[in-house]
Amino acid sequence: MELRTLRYFVAVAEELHFGRAAARLHMSQPPLSRAIRRLETDVGAQLFRRSSTGVALTPPGAVLLEEARALLDQTDRLRRRVAAAAGDASITVGILGDNADSHWAQLADTYRRLHPGVDIGVRGTDLTDPTCGLRTGLVDVALTRAPFDETGLAVTELRTEPVGALLRTDDPLARRRRLTLADLSRRRWFRFPEGTDPLWQSYWHGGRPRQGPVVHTVQECQQSVLWNGTVGMTLLDHEPPAGLTVLPVIDMPPNRRVLAWHTGRTTPRIHSFVDLATTIHRVTPAGAAALSHGRPERHSERP
Repeated sequence: MELRTLRYFVAVAEELHFGRAAARLHMSQPPLSRAIRRLETDVGAQLFRRSSTGVALTPPGAVLLEEARALLDQTDRLRRRVAAAAGDASITVGILGDNADSHWAQLADTYRRLHPGVDIGVRGTDLTDPTCGLRTGLVDVALTRAPFDETGLAVTELRTEPVGALLRTDDPLARRRRLTLADLSRRRWFRFPEGTDPLWQSYWHGGRPRQGPVVHTVQECQQSVLWNGTVGMTLLDHEPPAGLTVLPVIDMPPNRRVLAWHTGRTTPRIHSFVDLATTIHRVTPAGAAALSHGRPERHSERP
């Protein structure tokens, strides 16, 4: 059983779609399907139920997903420690879910220009760890979303974004123009597993415990609504897949997009990344001028 094959398996398990997983892995679908079939032969169990309507994990697949994530995390941590001991110049950035941002291309390009000898690693994480592996040393800095337990972490806000309710388009509530949390109080929600950061859970669950299927990824959230008719919170400007819609929830506070790093593991490379990210997101004339000269705007508001 190869680590590469386990990474393939995790991608399919998180996307629940071979085509999307192949695109995420930058490979074509046929070799991905063959790799998963070989893995099923190796472990002696069917890992996915495949049908014309989609892909679902089997019970053995769910067990392997949990173990594979832990093993891959341990492997990534081992590689980082060995690289650090060898003196390699690198920085690893954690990115939460599909936490895309139009500023990131500029951030990546400018950081590479300022630090041409530094390798930038990127680690995507699911929705169950809003710190993206900061506490376990898997990443140096996280481009993520609040709220979460900030003990031992420095956190700076980049921007705020409104959130809304994710519903099926044929849901009776979808006929309205806006909703309140009270409108959703008697509905089943998708929810995060036990052990997920309590502040994070409380925010995305609308401030109270919820009943409903457990999810780990953005895709699982969407599929939970599509297949089970549940509801849940998402970013208002996220484009949902066919069959789903997003409506504003007027009494939900906006979500904070943040940059976080560990206070006890700060390096000049991390400080430079933080300064550059906050400068780009401020979009001030001074920041634009600084970036045009290849240097970040210095600021005094670092937590």
